[in-house]
Amino acid sequence: MNRRTLLRAATTAAAAALPKTAFAASAVAATKDAMNSSAPYRSTARAQLSDLRRGTISARELLERVLAHHSEVNPGLNAVVTLDADAARAAADRADAHLAGTGRTLGPLHGLPVTLKDALETRGLRTTCGSTELSGHVPTTDADVVTLLRRAGAVIVGKTNVPPMCQDLQTSNPIFGTTNNPYAPDHTAGGSSGGPAVAVATGLSALEVGSDLAGSLRLPAAYCGVYALRTSRGASPIVPTRGHLPRPPGWLTGSDMLTLGPIARDADDLDLLLDVIAAPSPADGAAWSIALPAPSKTHLGQYRVGLWADDPFCHVDAATRNLMEQVAAAVRDAGADVDDSTRPVDFAESNLLFTRLMFATSAATATDEAFAGEVRAADAVADDAPAARFLKSRTMRHRDWARADEDRQQLRSTWAAYFATHDVLITPAAPTAAVLDQTSVPPQDRYITVDGEKRDFFDQTSWVNLASPVGLPSVVMPTGRTDDGLPLAIQIIGPYLSDRTVIAVAKLLSQVLPSAPTAPALTA
Repeated sequence: MNRRTLLRAATTAAAAALPKTAFAASAVAATKDAMNSSAPYRSTARAQLSDLRRGTISARELLERVLAHHSEVNPGLNAVVTLDADAARAAADRADAHLAGTGRTLGPLHGLPVTLKDALETRGLRTTCGSTELSGHVPTTDADVVTLLRRAGAVIVGKTNVPPMCQDLQTSNPIFGTTNNPYAPDHTAGGSSGGPAVAVATGLSALEVGSDLAGSLRLPAAYCGVYALRTSRGASPIVPTRGHLPRPPGWLTGSDMLTLGPIARDADDLDLLLDVIAAPSPADGAAWSIALPAPSKTHLGQYRVGLWADDPFCHVDAATRNLMEQVAAAVRDAGADVDDSTRPVDFAESNLLFTRLMFATSAATATDEAFAGEVRAADAVADDAPAARFLKSRTMRHRDWARADEDRQQLRSTWAAYFATHDVLITPAAPTAAVLDQTSVPPQDRYITVDGEKRDFFDQTSWVNLASPVGLPSVVMPTGRTDDGLPLAIQIIGPYLSDRTVIAVAKLLSQVLPSAPTAPALTA
């Protein structure tokens, strides 16, 4: 393997071995000296890009400061699991030379250091999706979205951690270990985009592209105090998904429910990255373009806002209820038309349809032998058995899937009718703030606790999955905190292709809602 593809993951072993009880003190102490000096990587991506364009800082200088920050902070976080400093330095030097020689930038992300989720195939850089079967996988081509980032001038620094095959609501795997929540080491960072969310929250990356099928983008954002956008998806996604694992390397198709979207430290940066990655796949680029409509309103008081604060199907805890009351008061005070009795769809029926479609799409990559075994098990299991929904959904006949897809289109129509009289819907992002990490707990024994009541582990994503089966754009934004200092978050859902509107509402709400706490690794 040549020098370019050699991996720089020496800090990973130390991070995985670090006792969780030592995390907070070590991460904060290690950051103290760095934070006493100028640290431009702590600012927004837009601010960093402005400095790069004005020549206030060079791409190489910014990168070196980011790499120094990595060496100090990442061992206590284990967010970045593969570092490719040599390739990043070469890219930064090319950006500086281009600007000096032409007076022009390479693109809208010129010289900006970013990390990539370890589920996005990256040319010449180990991409494992947290799976031991892919532990030595070094792609020869980029995922489509990585190509878009490179063309925009981004400097790719390394890869961020995910659970095995992106199939958990927390982030840990046998190769790299656990990624720590920057606010509380015994709590989860969420999954599957836990590494990306922690990297953005703690200044290890200016921006990230996360992936979302079952809340994998938005749940970690909620738990780590950052912004995230699940982008619109109709027959095709507005952000190309080819090259996203766990679809096997080399596959040209992806899940019919998967979307990719930006993670950022503020809503303006969501817009910035959306401009870059909302694009047709290369195969369609000769004829198609994507022009997302701009928001039609400029003030919060102009919006017709639905507010779904709680529901018997997935009750939220006291802290989240209190937050939703603050949101309702702030929106009303701004003069908006608020409908707090709104229930656009039947929560339980929507969740059931989502679950069936999710299990069905996940079966595509099963081996022939494994799938044949599931078919036999599905035929033998009683309809009311605990495993029936999983097995029968995974192995449904095409006719059954077509019927489920028709149900999805009908649900989309129901949502469209709702948004004829409402501009956005605000809901909780999750029932609680970040829950305790349960990596060491067998999957069947995992649960969450909501106001003292044990609840299903997967209730964590029920609220964000309202948008998932129907492809609606959804922003999760941090606002406020629990008494223990954990960030809380809300979700803003809009009609299909209103991605810029939900971002605009997040910007307006950020001006009237409590600010989120700053990640401890940035406050020492």
